[in-house]
Amino acid sequence: MCGIAGIFNFNQQPVSTATLKAMTDAIAHRGPDGEGQYTDGHVGLGHRRLAILDVSANGAQPMASHNKEWTIIFNGCIYNFPELKKELQEKGHVFVSTSDTEVIAEGLAEYGPSFFERLDGMFAIAAWHKTKKELWLSRDRFGVKPLYYWHKGPVFLFASEIKVFMQHPAFTVELNPVALNEYFTFQNVFAYYTLFKGVTMLPPANTMKICVDEPDYRHHSWWDYDFTSPDNTMTAEDASSETERLLSKAVSRQMIADVPVGSYLSGGMDSGSLSVLASRHVNRLYTFTAGFEMSEVHGTEVGFDERLDAELTANFIKSEHYEQVINAGDIRWSLPRVVWHLEDLRVGMSYPNYYISRLASKFVKVCLQGTGGDELYGGYPWRYYRVFKSLNAPEFFNSYYGFWQRLVMDDAKPGLFQPNLLTQMDIEAPRKVFERVFTFNPNLRYNTPEEHIQNSLYFEIKTFLPGLLLVGDKLAMANGLEERFPFLDNELVRFAQTIPVRYKLANLENMKRLDENLAGNKHALFQQYDDGKNVLRNAMSHILPEKIINRKKQGFSAPDESWYRGENAAYVKELLLGKNIASHAFIQPAFIEKTIYEHCEKRINHRLLLWSLMNFEWWCRLFLNNERIL
Repeated sequence: MCGIAGIFNFNQQPVSTATLKAMTDAIAHRGPDGEGQYTDGHVGLGHRRLAILDVSANGAQPMASHNKEWTIIFNGCIYNFPELKKELQEKGHVFVSTSDTEVIAEGLAEYGPSFFERLDGMFAIAAWHKTKKELWLSRDRFGVKPLYYWHKGPVFLFASEIKVFMQHPAFTVELNPVALNEYFTFQNVFAYYTLFKGVTMLPPANTMKICVDEPDYRHHSWWDYDFTSPDNTMTAEDASSETERLLSKAVSRQMIADVPVGSYLSGGMDSGSLSVLASRHVNRLYTFTAGFEMSEVHGTEVGFDERLDAELTANFIKSEHYEQVINAGDIRWSLPRVVWHLEDLRVGMSYPNYYISRLASKFVKVCLQGTGGDELYGGYPWRYYRVFKSLNAPEFFNSYYGFWQRLVMDDAKPGLFQPNLLTQMDIEAPRKVFERVFTFNPNLRYNTPEEHIQNSLYFEIKTFLPGLLLVGDKLAMANGLEERFPFLDNELVRFAQTIPVRYKLANLENMKRLDENLAGNKHALFQQYDDGKNVLRNAMSHILPEKIINRKKQGFSAPDESWYRGENAAYVKELLLGKNIASHAFIQPAFIEKTIYEHCEKRINHRLLLWSLMNFEWWCRLFLNNERIL
């Protein structure tokens, strides 16, 4: 819901209203239903509105508390706002709207910035206290809604998207080599900097105060995941029944809207579960699936088209079902648009996300999304089983870091980056960032298989999940669509963390007894134990078709391995090789040539790396060279 932008001038110079409006207009796609700006001397707040709760003028932003002390702009949705509103009314607060925004404003007036910690939902909030002259920024505990900031000299900027900063005369685009090194290691950025030098993302579950008297602002972290205290008195039946109850409750909460709500529907269990539960709250649910034209697809990718399984669930719940068929040629048109909206390059081949959100936006303004189920319930067992027999922390880190170098191994970096760029980065920095993730939770231990898997769950939900959420937010909001994530409900997350590992991974005991040296091919071994989310599977067994319950885990991805070798081979070479290739200033052409050759000759499947090279090329064209999208 919406997009926010703002300016804070430490030198106390008045904010330019023209600049603030230009910044706000840069994210008009996030809020096509309205706009608003507020200035108070050296502070300016801008808002673009996607009207979902109280679509009247009463819900417009920026919004002031009734005592006029607080003015806020807000992107997101607060699911427990009815309960909070009732509490505030009992304390004498009067409300003129039915929006969650007004509850935040009045909650701040009553409790101050600690109120952020009581919100159950997704949010990026900027709140200005008129008397104390303090600007507060806060972000939801799971990091669903992005919030970036940039500070140089007297100017502090913040926004939902980085392109907002390009409208301010003080901001210039420069590449951050440190982030580029991390991206080409993990296909992600685990720290909170970005490819734009000086641009930082406020971490999830963090609040920050900015005021003239305290120029050395700091983040205040108020929540974190913790899988280290499982309830070992819990039975498997308890785990399943409580999961069903809490997920049903979460879906019910997140159906709240004054506009139509739909659901993405792949062929898998997570989106299928949400769709079935959501269908109980409306007369007829809208569901949306993306599939792929498969005539030139080979090998393991033949099964990537999930339309038949999605149709099975759609027929089961009698939804109004729509499908988007993506073909090999669709990447040429969509890729520059995807990169323009992503800005902050992250995980996966995401252009199918762009297409399906564009489809859904034609019918609804809100769509349920199944992200989070895998990270909470152990949906990637082939990853965990790589480290569960580690003997100690160093062995755990060596094994897991080796796996998470998704794109380019550290020892190959000198062949990847141009020599002048190598001098600006520490090749070993990604390893340090990787290990630092685990230090956020002092309770982690490295002694037993269960502890290693708990550590893996913690790592992935702190790193991989935020990447998925960022892609989801940016590409949905590019089409004026709000995604919601029932698996990321405060109560459900709190409970899921206490479920013992043995209930999530049914084959854990068998794996403990297995001698990997005698088992032969490790890859085949890991794939054999594709048994994750056992608790969720049991919880949903009576509400989903059996075929969907027993379906193997499959990510949402186009068959690009085949397409990069066939129908899209010419486009890959056209984009990455030849004269005037923007990314060649940073990436060695010989490395790109070798990568394409190895992929086309079927020596190595480089689909992830090729996708990232193509993304970075468009990033350079759009943000460094100011190339326009035709």
